[in-house]
Order: sequence, then structure tokens, then C-alpha cells
Amino acid sequence: MTTPPPIKLKQSANSTAAAASSAAQDARLLVRETMRISANLATSSSPIGVGGGGAAATLLQSESDETTAFRLVEDQFVDSSLRLICSEDIDGRRWNYMAERDGSGKFKRNSIRAISLQSPQAPAEELMSFIRSYVVPDGFPDSVTPSYVPYMTWRALKHFFGGAMGVFTTQTLLNSVGISRNRATPGAVAINWILKDGAGRVGKMIFARQGKKFDYDLKQLRFAGDLLMELGAGVELATAAVPHLFLPLACAANVAKNVAAVTSTSTRTPIYKAFAKGENIGDVTAKGECVGNIADLLGTGLSIMISKRNPSLITTFALLSCGYVFSSYQEVKSVVLHTLNRARFSVAVESFLKTGHVPSLREGNLQENIFSFPWLRDKPVVLGSRFKDAFQDPGAYLAVEPFFEKERYVVTYNPSKGKVYALLKDQAKSDDILKAAFHAYVLLHCINSSNGHRSLALKQHEYDNSNLMLTTADLEAHIGESCKVVSTAYGVFKNKTVEQGWRISDSLLNPGRARLILPG
Repeated sequence: MTTPPPIKLKQSANSTAAAASSAAQDARLLVRETMRISANLATSSSPIGVGGGGAAATLLQSESDETTAFRLVEDQFVDSSLRLICSEDIDGRRWNYMAERDGSGKFKRNSIRAISLQSPQAPAEELMSFIRSYVVPDGFPDSVTPSYVPYMTWRALKHFFGGAMGVFTTQTLLNSVGISRNRATPGAVAINWILKDGAGRVGKMIFARQGKKFDYDLKQLRFAGDLLMELGAGVELATAAVPHLFLPLACAANVAKNVAAVTSTSTRTPIYKAFAKGENIGDVTAKGECVGNIADLLGTGLSIMISKRNPSLITTFALLSCGYVFSSYQEVKSVVLHTLNRARFSVAVESFLKTGHVPSLREGNLQENIFSFPWLRDKPVVLGSRFKDAFQDPGAYLAVEPFFEKERYVVTYNPSKGKVYALLKDQAKSDDILKAAFHAYVLLHCINSSNGHRSLALKQHEYDNSNLMLTTADLEAHIGESCKVVSTAYGVFKNKTVEQGWRISDSLLNPGRARLILPG
């Protein structure tokens, strides 16, 4: 009896088809889900308002176009066994990363594909994104302080006027030196031009010794540098009237402009540092300089077109200079610094004595006097003064010295000069210098308040104002009153300045180097 051959089991075609269909179904569902998310992201920023029939039609057409595009993508990848690996977000733009499996279920090598989940940007949006990458720091506006925008606006306007002015000054210098009229040989012209530039470099080196002042009076020096820049431009334009004096005038103008350049360069970093919220001062500086260069180029281009019409130099200079100086003033006023220099310290103390409150960072910077240049001698308070400037009468010193036996400073008022002097003892430390400055402004406030009341009383009774001169007894009374105020208010003042975000440093108050050494 023969054994029947074994029956060969044939794999069901339906089973194979079902498995393939299931894989295709999974792939199709995955791609459709990806496309659905893309459609939601693409249309979420286009709400339909009430009565917006035209907008609704546009939106439906946009959805139809996007659906067609998504079906093309779906048809492209549906037959491949794509699986989602991960998603990625870059500045609000999302991508899905898909990988393809082989027949055994393993991922194929180099099969990762990126699928964008948003529609391409419009050309206008791409252009704005390109411009922002050059003129604003990364992470703007969260990466900078609120004062960054007004500062850069005024800075751009200042550079615009400066670039426009540069065209006219250069044209005037070339005419004066003899290039346009062939009055001089090329060798003489070159020598004059080299001497002009050399004089400017010498002035830059000489002014560099003022470097410490750039730290504590940077707003005042920045504005003074811009004024000096305009003065140099005016002298350059003056060479058109007296071309035979080209060399001395051009040298003087170049010295002024180079000194202004040193001032601008030295104060640039502290200002940009005040805008940076994190470790992005390099980015803030680079974008700020780019804005200045763009505005300078625009001003230069406009000035070239205007110069072809031969406008009046005096009128043009007056208009451009006014725009430049006004923009410069608003530029430095918009800077919000956290440090207390002499000008902002006086604002804080005066506000504290009158209201009991220390001004905020913005208020204190807005009230700062930009015109209190460090070389002016008429300041009412002298910190770290010499003994001979504060006292001419030994009796005056002996009268006030007992008030400061426990302090490392002496504060007095010189009626003949109308100033308050704070003399620092040789043991004075940082906090002693700050306290001496606070005491000096408190004494000045007491004297001014007393003089105001006395002046009003004398005016009402028609007395001679010469009676306003302080006597020794009056001075002792005011100093005693100021000592009481300082003993109770100095600690409160320091705490409130810290609460408002101010940073206090004795070096920024620029005290004199004289120190008082007492006998015994």
C-alpha cells in the first residue's frame, strides 16, 4: 500500500493581501494625520470675521490647494512603510522626521525624511525675516530691555543725518584743497590730506587719557562728542570760504572729529551692555552697528541726490545739524543705565528728601541732566575736595569738626563760593564715600530750603537780600540738622535704591583724590 504524498499547504493569498493592506492602511493613516496637523497649523492664523464672505472664499480655496498638495505628499509616501521617529520645533516652525522600514521590519539605512508641517512663507514674510536677522538681536524683544527700541530709533536717525552731512563736508574739502579746480599739484594735495589725518590721530591719542570719565559720565560725554562732531563738520564747511586756510582748518576739524570718534567708541560698550538681558552683548552690539551703517548709507544716498541740485551749504548744514543734535540728545536720554553716577545720584537723593521715594531706573535716567559735563566747575557739591578749597578760616573748620568725630569724612559749606564740600579722611572706605556724598546733598538741601524761606520773607518785607549770607551759627545749625537726617535716613535710602534696581559704586561718583590726615 503506497503512502499518499504529503499535502502542501499553500499560503492564502487573502492573508498576504490583508497584511499588505494593513501596512498600507497604517502608513496612510500616519501620513493623513501629519497632513491634518499641517492643515490646522496653516489655517489657524486666518480667522474668518463676521460678514467676511470674500475671506471665507479665499480660505476655502486655500484649504483646497493645501489638500491637493497634501494628497500628492500622501501618494508619494503611502506605499513606503514610513514610521514617525520624532518631531522638531524651530522658532514655531515644526517638522516630522519619518523613517522607512524594510520587509523584516527594520529601519533602512539613510531613510530618514523630514516633512514640514507648515505652508511656505509668503515672499513678504521671508523678506521681513531676512531684515530682522540683520537689525535685531536673536530672541527679540525678550533678549533686550524695553529701552532698546527707542535708542536704536534715535541712533538710526542720527546716523542718517550724519551720513548726509558727510557728503557735503567731503565735497567741500575736495573743492578747498584744489582737486576740482586744479589749483594745486597732486603732491601738495596728498601732503595736505596726510597732515590733516595725522593731526586727527594725534588728537585722538591725547584725548584717550580722559578714559576714566567715560565710565561715570558716559551720557554727558557721548552727547558732548556728538556736539564736537558737528563742530568739526562746520569747520570743514568753513574751508569753502577761506580755501587758503585749508590745512589749519582741516586739521582742527579732524582733531575734533577724531576726539568725537574716541568718545563714541568708548561709551558704546557700556550702553549696549545696559540693553543686553543675557550673555548676548556681542549680538546686541553687532546688530546696533548694522542699524547705524544702514542709516548712514541711506543718508549718504539721499544727500548725493540733493547735492546735484547745488543747495545752499549754510541752509543744508543748519537743517542737518539740527536733526543730528536733536537725535543725539534723544538717543542718550533714552538710555536707561542701572548705575548711579554723580548726576543720577543727585536726582535720587533730591527725590528721596522731597518725597521719601527713590525714583525708578527710567525716571532717574529721564531726570538726569545731560548738560552737566564733567569739566564744568560750577557744580554745587564737591566730593573729595582739598582742605584749602573748603576752608579759608580756621574757625570755620574748628566749628564743624566736632560733628564728624565718629565719621571718616567732613562736610561743610563755603558761603563765599556757594558750594558744599565733602572732605574724605584717609581711612575712608567705599561706604564712607557714599555716605559723605549723601550727607553733602542733604546739607545742600537744608541750606537751599532755608534760603528759600528766608528769601521769601525778606521779599515780603522788602529787606536787603545781602542778609541771606550764612553766619557761622547758621552753618552749625544746618550741619547739625543734616547729621540728624543722615543718621536716620542713609540706611533707608540705600535699601530703597537697591529695591529700585540701582547699583551704587563710589568710583562712579568720581571723588577727588585728596584725603584728610588729622594730627595725633
